[in-house]
Amino acid sequence: MTAQAARNVAFYTQVLGMRLVKKTVNQDDPSSYHLFYADEIGRPGTDLTFFDIPYLAPNRPGTRSISRTGLRVRGREALAYWQERLAEHGVTQGTIQMEAGRAVLPFQDFEGQRLVLVDDTDAALPGGTPWEHSPVPVEMGIRGLASVTLTVADP
Repeated sequence: MTAQAARNVAFYTQVLGMRLVKKTVNQDDPSSYHLFYADEIGRPGTDLTFFDIPYLAPNRPGTRSISRTGLRVRGREALAYWQERLAEHGVTQGTIQMEAGRAVLPFQDFEGQRLVLVDDTDAALPGGTPWEHSPVPVEMGIRGLASVTLTVADP
């Protein structure tokens, strides 16, 4: 969810270089947007969506929630590129580290949504095709969803 649809579009398209493949309305509340970002053609498994909820409180980590969304990139070189790009845009980020045998780079969007870029070099399934008109070079672009981390009070 986002409280700032225009800023969300700017961040996910201009900073992360994802393609805005669809802008529609929330079917439960037609007064708010439903934004879809994905790869070059919007392949299944590459889309990340947000509902626009004006006046939404800032993101607060806790239980019973998605606590982090993973996005696929190709290789450690891509992670190094992203570390520099995120720093240039003033994005809060961690350091490149290893998690479950994969190199990752954790970061947050402007509303505190926790994300992580994941090196998908040895992934079992192929990734999507990054958007060719992105401000990010295609070879460094986001290739789809990697994982979603849920935080629960009682597993």
